[in-house]
Amino acid sequence: MSEPRRPMRVFSGIAVSGGVAIGRAVSILGPSLEIVRFPIGDEGVAAELERFREAVGETARAIEGTRERSGEFLGAELAAIFGAHALLLVDPSFVGVIEQRIRKERVNAEWAVHQVCQDLRGRFERLEDPYLRERAHDIEDVGRQLLQHLLGGGHRDLSDLPRGVVVVADDLTPSEAIRLGRAGASGFAVASGSLTSHTSIIARSLHLPAVCGLAHAPELVTTDDPVILDGEAGNLIVHPTREVLASYGERQREELAREAAAARATAAPALCADGTEIELMANVDLPEEIADVVRFGARGIGLYRSEFLFLETEPRLPTEEEHYRLYRRLVEGAAPFPAVIRTYDLGGRKLARELMHLEEENPVLGLRGIRLTLARPEIFRTQLRGVIRAAAHGELWVMAPMVSRVEELRRFRALVEELSEEVEREGAGAPRNLRIGIMIEVPAAAVIAETLAREADFFSIGTNDLIQYTLAVDRNNRQVADLYQPLHPALLRMIRSTVLAARAAAIPVSLCGEMAADPRHLPLLLGLGLRRLSLNPRSIPALRAAAGRLQVADLERRVARCLELGTAAEVERELAGALL
Repeated sequence: MSEPRRPMRVFSGIAVSGGVAIGRAVSILGPSLEIVRFPIGDEGVAAELERFREAVGETARAIEGTRERSGEFLGAELAAIFGAHALLLVDPSFVGVIEQRIRKERVNAEWAVHQVCQDLRGRFERLEDPYLRERAHDIEDVGRQLLQHLLGGGHRDLSDLPRGVVVVADDLTPSEAIRLGRAGASGFAVASGSLTSHTSIIARSLHLPAVCGLAHAPELVTTDDPVILDGEAGNLIVHPTREVLASYGERQREELAREAAAARATAAPALCADGTEIELMANVDLPEEIADVVRFGARGIGLYRSEFLFLETEPRLPTEEEHYRLYRRLVEGAAPFPAVIRTYDLGGRKLARELMHLEEENPVLGLRGIRLTLARPEIFRTQLRGVIRAAAHGELWVMAPMVSRVEELRRFRALVEELSEEVEREGAGAPRNLRIGIMIEVPAAAVIAETLAREADFFSIGTNDLIQYTLAVDRNNRQVADLYQPLHPALLRMIRSTVLAARAAAIPVSLCGEMAADPRHLPLLLGLGLRRLSLNPRSIPALRAAAGRLQVADLERRVARCLELGTAAEVERELAGALL
């Protein structure tokens, strides 16, 4: 008799990387390393310390090998994650504490590693800063590898998995995520993790569908179970029905067809139904994404977040040559269109506190963005010289974040002009068309946009921060997340006044927040007067298709009425049906 069909089950989690994966599951539960404490005599301490140091050396060599292989596969920026792991193995607050525990407590190395990792992980997980909380995963990854070397066990080897499987795990470390990508798995679902974890970043860079926060799934899903992973909805579907499987299969085919059509349409501009042209530019985090800029027909790079360069060089600051090489690559990849480089916005990050010796109670409202640039010009001179040298090779625009005062823009321009003269005197090449602009992401900047537009070469509206600062809402706080309203009339009026100020001064203005990538917001943005948007390059085909169904004159009339309304719900009703 054939085995009866098992009922379909859906696990819901957090979507971290879009797309659909269909295949057989491979279930990987957490390591079952049984760590036992046993005492060692005074005469055995030296030998135990030597055994631990040998394990440290073996682990360091293994991590270096992973870093080199991932560098070839994903690029130096993501490979630097494993550089951070290697640094733990020479950190006295990690390795030194383990050795101290071996000496003082006269215990075996495995127990000392286990206890120190548990203690440190617990401390990091209690921190409010999500960036710092993610360091707990780094400690767990390195501790697990140390224990495996001490116990003589091997790693979970994802490289042996069949291609096309969906990995279901309680957790995946960054090194395992790399091997997952190399092995050709079609996606992964984990019980832990977050949107900002290194593993999630790697998944998005690999364009692998991924979902985290799938509680109990690893224990309840068994290897070879048929599964569907929906990276858009954040669902893992186990034993899908024939109808569900057919539906997702059709969705996969449609996505492939859309991508193929998008590739064929890259040379054509994005046009509305009435012929109005929209410039769709690309947000870029990693230089490896330049291929997508070209593939999806982006009109240049509208935002490169330069903080990601730190992944390659931390804990040290990038050199001028490293800045120059990366920015030149971006400029040449975006040609003949511009590449917009945003200077460091390190506020609230652990790296800023370590490198710049900052200890702030509320770093989000503290010394960040342009404030940090002007407070520590000796650090930013290196970045800006790299920008200026790269600008000799094409259309490069440099942009300062978090501007709230005219004085900040003036001082920023003076610094760029001073360094441009310095670079030119040295014979390093004069910038062809280096433009100096600012992010409009602080309400104060939106209110004085008319004044700022007389002194800036361009504006870029960052709606993510502008919404949060305007409405005093942290969208990651579930208690107030419903108050995060992109259609709030206050935001609409700020965007409109900023666009009008830029138009009056005859300078370009773009919008680069998450609103830009959502086709549902396109009618609103066009009606507010925006004609340049910057978004994830893979979202460009959907925006291009949506634009082709819109009449700008109609949208401007609708949005003019929206500007007189009092609530986000009223705005939503007014716009209903605009995008058919």
